[in-house]
Amino acid sequence: MFKRMKEDIHVVFDQDPAARSAFEIVLTYAGLHAVWGYRVAHWLHQRRLFFLARAVSQLIRFLTGIEIHPGAQIGRRLFIDHGSGVVIGETCIIGDDVTLYQGVTLGGTGKEKGKRHPTLGNNVLVASGAKVLGSITLGDNAKVGAGSVVLKDVPPNSTVVGIPGTIVVQNGVKVTKKLDHDNLPDPVKDKCDMLERKIAVLQEEVARLRELNKEQVKEEQ
Repeated sequence: MFKRMKEDIHVVFDQDPAARSAFEIVLTYAGLHAVWGYRVAHWLHQRRLFFLARAVSQLIRFLTGIEIHPGAQIGRRLFIDHGSGVVIGETCIIGDDVTLYQGVTLGGTGKEKGKRHPTLGNNVLVASGAKVLGSITLGDNAKVGAGSVVLKDVPPNSTVVGIPGTIVVQNGVKVTKKLDHDNLPDPVKDKCDMLERKIAVLQEEVARLRELNKEQVKEEQ
């Protein structure tokens, strides 16, 4: 238990440049408190003490603004940065070294039974306000841009941005943990730019055909 707690403190130092001391992290980091509270609730949930597990998780939600269902399966060194508004559903499976920012939802899409929440591999990063919904899988080293809505599986080493989420292939290069939130690719803008270029080409072609038609009319006269 103490080894896990030490890991959790170290991952905050690794991921948050604002962290100054272990004392400050233990006392003031809501994401850390939520993870530790989840572990207590998950321990109760595994022993079928469902009411107590839910009571603990709701207490942690009240104190931190982060809701983690005690039935979720979470690996080691989960880092929740800021954390307010984060929701992790009951059937979520989260690997090791995952980073979640504020406002992230790992939720379902309806009232379906069974596995209905996402599975996140190792080294996954989900940025602020992103929604990952349904029984889908985000592969190892996947990244989700801020405000994105992801409804389909994401291959390993890929970045997803936009609504709905669009995969930006990384040409086989392993994705790092660093994500430039203010410099994300915009697939919608790229598509609009492509359509504008096609329209310009078509307009030129129409103008050429009109001139050609005028010349034919003159010749006939």
